[in-house]
Amino acid sequence: MSKKSNSLKNSANTGFSWVNDLHFTPPEIGARRSANKKPGPAATRGVDLKAVVEKLLETLISTVRATSGIARILPIHGQTHQLFSSVGLPAELLKLGSNLDLNCETSCKASVGRGIYSTDLSACLKRQDCRNVGCQIQSLITAPITSHTPSKKPIGMITLFFSEPQEPFENISETVQSFADLLGTLVEHNKSNREAMRTELIAERQSIANEIHDSLAQSLVYTRMRTSLLLESIRTQNELMVTKYAHDIDDALASSQKTVRELITEFRCAMDPAGLLHALQSLAEEFRHRNDIEFEYINRVSHLELPLEYEIQVSHIVQESLANIATHSGATHARLVADLSGSYFVFTIEDNGSGGCTFTPVEGHYGMMIMRERAQRIGGEIKVESSKGFGTRVQLFFPEPKSDWREANE
Repeated sequence: MSKKSNSLKNSANTGFSWVNDLHFTPPEIGARRSANKKPGPAATRGVDLKAVVEKLLETLISTVRATSGIARILPIHGQTHQLFSSVGLPAELLKLGSNLDLNCETSCKASVGRGIYSTDLSACLKRQDCRNVGCQIQSLITAPITSHTPSKKPIGMITLFFSEPQEPFENISETVQSFADLLGTLVEHNKSNREAMRTELIAERQSIANEIHDSLAQSLVYTRMRTSLLLESIRTQNELMVTKYAHDIDDALASSQKTVRELITEFRCAMDPAGLLHALQSLAEEFRHRNDIEFEYINRVSHLELPLEYEIQVSHIVQESLANIATHSGATHARLVADLSGSYFVFTIEDNGSGGCTFTPVEGHYGMMIMRERAQRIGGEIKVESSKGFGTRVQLFFPEPKSDWREANE
């Protein structure tokens, strides 16, 4: 198949629109409880970044005597900051999540220096149109969270809300900037630490794979020896030994097949050390590059930290789904959406192809069956919708891992 000249082209700028909006209905409460009781796989050890950020935000709010505050993080390859942590934010605003729209934050801001902006909402001409903040908030201050790499690229921002006008903001700007710098260091360190742990775990799995390969090699040697004896028994017309050696070979092949399957599904993974979001972005770019299908990747999760086993299974399921679209769908448009709905992570892969897929396993084609098995390994499920002439939607969903998953291997 010919390669596209513009690998970054997607359905967002072609005038194409999807017929149905994405939707997700959580399982019944009983099923949800059952899924949460399933023992999780071995997990990496690490710091709960969200909890640490919340503690730092609480300290900052107390220090500068703010009413509330939020921290927003820029997802990998994302363009819009998404709500990551909040303290003291009213419930009605908290429900808006990443859709939080602070009109005056951009329209009435004044520079304090070093990228920090203050806003006196009492003097804001658009205050009467502000749907979210209301009369309780009189002023706010926003500071960037930047990467401590040489690029110094922005990776998020802190916004603090005050119940009274703060004049001048210069008195607290240095304090706010210091906390922003600390958060930037923490985010970068957490990212590097997770990449190091993930690389270490992948290397460990590769070591285990090598051990399995050694045992597989022994089985193959045994099978080859039995094949020679089988041929000799056939030549001498020794039916009793022919039957025995044939059974020996069959048993050895069955054992080898089991070993190979374990090797493929468990150990020999090519998980991106940078994490799942980076791996999904790479899969999206590769799909665009290899296929004449307009593809859109939408990430609605600001910070996705999962056990390595989860990341591996999600990556494989998405990869298999995209391969099915490229090979069988006849689609002109496709998309991948990563989302967090309630307490469930949801990954949707859909196309506008011919549809009507039954996904019934046939000899030699067990893709969907293996995908479902992968989902079950992480306590999840796969839902498939496919109507003839209306494309196919594959939706993987699973509950958030328990908060103590990092200590699973402690």
